[in-house]
Amino acid sequence: MDSTILADYADRIEADLRGNVLPFWMRHAVDRERGAFFGAITNELIVDRIAERGALLTSRILWTFSAAYRRYHDTAYLEMADRAHADLTSHFFDRDRGGFFWSIASDGKVLRDRKQIYGQAFAIYALSEYHRAIESKRPANGRASASPVAPQKSAPLEQAIATFQLTEAHARDGNHGGYFEAFSPDWRPIADMRLSAVDLNEPKSQNTHLHLMEAYTNLLRIWPDATLRRALAELLELMLDRIVQPAGHLGLFFGADWSPRSDRISYGHDIEAAWLLGEAAAVVGNADLTARIQALAVKIADVTLADGVDSDGSLFNEGSPTGLTDTNKEWWQQAEAVVGLLDAYRISRDERHLNAALRTWDFIEARLVDRKHGEWLRGVTRNGVPLPELKVSFWKCPYHNGRAGLEAPARLRQIAARKS
Repeated sequence: MDSTILADYADRIEADLRGNVLPFWMRHAVDRERGAFFGAITNELIVDRIAERGALLTSRILWTFSAAYRRYHDTAYLEMADRAHADLTSHFFDRDRGGFFWSIASDGKVLRDRKQIYGQAFAIYALSEYHRAIESKRPANGRASASPVAPQKSAPLEQAIATFQLTEAHARDGNHGGYFEAFSPDWRPIADMRLSAVDLNEPKSQNTHLHLMEAYTNLLRIWPDATLRRALAELLELMLDRIVQPAGHLGLFFGADWSPRSDRISYGHDIEAAWLLGEAAAVVGNADLTARIQALAVKIADVTLADGVDSDGSLFNEGSPTGLTDTNKEWWQQAEAVVGLLDAYRISRDERHLNAALRTWDFIEARLVDRKHGEWLRGVTRNGVPLPELKVSFWKCPYHNGRAGLEAPARLRQIAARKS
């Protein structure tokens, strides 16, 4: 493929990030009256000012704008990150027992005080990225800066480390490995561990382990602690041995002893895991593990293309061993597919992976980018009809498409440079 075509795709994806996705959140999601963010906004930009607010949304805003600031050094992005950090630590942090509550009311009162490990993972992920953003303000020559800078071990890094230590102390399964899903405010086991209403009430899930791996990877980048490195290496081995299934899909729900409890397939999580596993292995620094994961990433990409991609290049939501079960196409799956398929191409040099990534972006531009109101739609049906979902919600956030907007152009430009 011609390098100018790849450069054009990189420019288009970056333009969507900086001209559409990030401006939408800065313009519409900020609750300036209460110093936080709105919990729900419709596609038509109608704000629900009394909607429940989740730590997850705030954490994902914090990660996105911290990462964007590190890339572009636009002070408007850092201001958004500062706001998100203040929101997360002021409204969701449990000052008595540590960790982060799952949700609050619009007035700041705690609603769901459970300690969901998925939520702790995103707090670690976001806080460590915010530390990286703060440190990126520090002059490379070490001289004094006109702008204030954080100390070498910043408050966000300390918060991320404390949350990691609490997770290891309370959620780790010492018998079978891995981590349990959820706890009470004082870190005791609870009966209902579901992450959401569509999940099974099982003690372990792929989703939590995938994002805990992602969080530990980001923390290890800035805090080279031996215990953390060992925990991340164990998570990688567990993903390979327990969660990735022989056919190349990832299991979704498991018993405490890792017995599978579902045959559902999430194509978006499959392709997301393919590239996040590689990132984690690179940070751990184990060459043998990296080689195993690179081969697996290509296998997952091939299985995803065979089982989960529609003729228009988009990813379906879910399937089973017997076929498709949910043909809707949500924003996050498409964003992860672009990055995951580009990463597979980096390993395989198979043009199928590169072409598939670009076709997924074509679908995003044609069906998901909201050119009237901004951002992306949450999803569409197989026929292209927008789903009746919120533009901003407990789950709809700037993290997946924001991350794709950062990761995909960099990968495309590297590929284009090799081809030129």
